[in-house]
Amino acid sequence: MANVVIVVDTLRGFLEADYPLYCGPVARSVIAPIHRLLERERAAGSAIIYVADRHAPDDKEFQVFPPHCIAGTPESEVVPDLAPHPGDVVIGKTRYSGFFGTHLAQKLRELCPDKVIVVGVCTDICVMHTVADARSRDYPVEVPVDCVASFDPEAHKWALQHMERVLGATVNWDRQ
Repeated sequence: MANVVIVVDTLRGFLEADYPLYCGPVARSVIAPIHRLLERERAAGSAIIYVADRHAPDDKEFQVFPPHCIAGTPESEVVPDLAPHPGDVVIGKTRYSGFFGTHLAQKLRELCPDKVIVVGVCTDICVMHTVADARSRDYPVEVPVDCVASFDPEAHKWALQHMERVLGATVNWDRQ
C-alpha cells in the first residue's frame, strides 16, 4: 500500500466560529493545504482515515475542556471543504489519540502503509497524541506543518519540535 493519511478533528466544532472550542483563523488556514494533500494522496492510491471527536454528553473530558463535539450534533461533523469521499474511513474517538478505544490500529495493520501522514487540529493535543501512538507502533510518520494548527502558537511550535525530536516523526518545516 502507499500511504495512509490520518485526518484529525477537522470538525465544525474546532474550525467554525460558533462553537466553544473554535481554534481560530489560524486553524482555518489549514483547510486548503489539507484539501490539496488529500487530493494528491487519493490520486496516488493512499487510504484516508478521519478520526473525529464524538463525545457522549457526560464525557469525562469535559472536566478539562467545555462540552464539545457531542456525537450526532453538527459540531461533530467534518467541515464541508474536507468532507470524506466514498471509500474514506471515519472513526469516532473520545480521547486525544485516534488510537485510544478505536479500531485505528487494526485498520493500519490491514493497510500496511509505507508511511502515515497526520494532519489536522490541534497540533499539541490530538495530533501529537495520535502521532505518538503511531510511532509507538513503529510506523514512519510525516507531519506537514502547513496542514496542522492549534489555538496556542507556542504549544503548536513545541509540539512540532517534540514530534520531530522525541517521537521521531518527519516534520516538514518547509511547508509552513
